[in-house]
Amino acid sequence: MRILEVKDLKTHFATRNGTVRALDGVDISIDRGDTLGIVGESGCGKTVLALSIMRLIPDPPGRIVSGQIYFRGIDLLGLDEDAMRRLRGNDISMIFQEPMNSLNPVLKVGDQISEVIRLHEKLSEKDAKDRAVEMLRLVGIPAAENRLNNYPHQMSGGMRQRVVIAMALACNPLLMLADEPTTALDVTIQAQIIDLINKLKDEAGTSVMLITHDLGIVAEMARYTAVMYTGKVVEYCSTVELFSKPLHPYTRGLMESTPKQKTAKDGYLSTIPGTVPNLYELPSGCSFRNRCPDVMAICALEEPRLMEKHPYHHVRCWKYK
Repeated sequence: MRILEVKDLKTHFATRNGTVRALDGVDISIDRGDTLGIVGESGCGKTVLALSIMRLIPDPPGRIVSGQIYFRGIDLLGLDEDAMRRLRGNDISMIFQEPMNSLNPVLKVGDQISEVIRLHEKLSEKDAKDRAVEMLRLVGIPAAENRLNNYPHQMSGGMRQRVVIAMALACNPLLMLADEPTTALDVTIQAQIIDLINKLKDEAGTSVMLITHDLGIVAEMARYTAVMYTGKVVEYCSTVELFSKPLHPYTRGLMESTPKQKTAKDGYLSTIPGTVPNLYELPSGCSFRNRCPDVMAICALEEPRLMEKHPYHHVRCWKYK
């Protein structure tokens, strides 16, 4: 069953320097119970994609210019704000990138979780509090009854991240958008968070869109992966095929710049030359051409489209025309 389908989505931001095309024709889809990994360098549009799906783009300066976002066949861009508010936190939830910023510092964590539950489930204050305790236990927080009365600053980074996940899962959503859920956490806590999301996904059938810089997390969690660059998907396929047969030069660059055992032996780490171009000053043709080892004459003249090179393996590169 198809849970989410995004078609030719374009989200732009008006700035003093010009229009930033943060998303410039993105196509992705997620089936029930699947995990889709979204990877790419900072500024490629990963978080904007999640916020666009949630209809949380600040307007102004941002605006969803065109495209379609279907959730269980419902066009989210055609819903009014009241209808979207009923979906957010209930059918679609989001784990925001920095829990210290997404949690209210002056409210106890128990009150914040209970508020989500009472808003969508219409439970009494006592029942909502009991559910909040249950959710804190579910995400592995010890002494959950006592932790309800903690403020965010009284908890560690790992604990706060678990609270954010508890809030995201409190109403058993069908789709969870996880934006860098393990950022700034030590590797032990990262492993616990990954195991938790996988466990909850398997038990509840929740679909996950996982945004991350960490290819190792993608390999462990995602069934499919979309690689993004300057607001576009440049490669889209199964995660197994992405790691075994990466096609796009940018994808190969990301793979080669990941530390490996060989790196520790020779002391050198491969890098992608140059930097991501400003989104309001993109080069003509392919936006990756100034950094690409396989650049051709046509790359400067015309932007490649997303082509299906192999069954279910799409790549945006003239090399595979």
